Amino acid sequence: MDELELLKKDWQKGTEYKSYDNSEIYPMLHKKSSSIVKMLFHISLAEMAFWILLTTIPFFISDNYRERFNTSYENPWFVAISVFGFLVIFLFVYLLFKAHKSISVTDSAKKLMESILRTRKIIKYYVLYNLVMIFISIPLSLIFEFNENKEFHDQIEAFDSTQMILLYAITFLVTGVFVLVIWGFYRLLYGILLKRLNRNYNEIKKLEI
Repeated sequence: MDELELLKKDWQKGTEYKSYDNSEIYPMLHKKSSSIVKMLFHISLAEMAFWILLTTIPFFISDNYRERFNTSYENPWFVAISVFGFLVIFLFVYLLFKAHKSISVTDSAKKLMESILRTRKIIKYYVLYNLVMIFISIPLSLIFEFNENKEFHDQIEAFDSTQMILLYAITFLVTGVFVLVIWGFYRLLYGILLKRLNRNYNEIKKLEI
């Protein structure tokens, strides 16, 4: 028997697929959406713990870091930026927790769609906020070092115009690369889950229609 006949035979056998009606599909999409938002919430908690550990562990193991840390917090601008950053993270975690609770208790397809859209916006604005903060934090750190670190200040003061241009170029390059790396990390970390959430949104939208 040639290949064409084999293909015809397989085609004629057919494959049985289980069909679902709208009343069965919606609970499945609801459960998936709730699970995705819950996962996003847990990821945000892990991220918050990571940043807290990243800033506190060196404080306990390095005398030099502890000294620089204490000096940094004598600057009111540094304190304000640090407090603001942690407030944003806590707010993000709270909003995701609230979104998960909202999806868990709603029985309305319309409200579920609204909760999914709200979750997508929360993630979008959080990622955008982090990228902007990273973009401005590296130059601000150099400015802070210039003002607070006498040795670094004297080194920069001794630079000629060519060295200053090189310093600006390196700073811009490092900042750009760092932002791209973080953007790629967030795209991988949150992007996959957001795509699934978006797919659920489109399916629920079809059910509504």
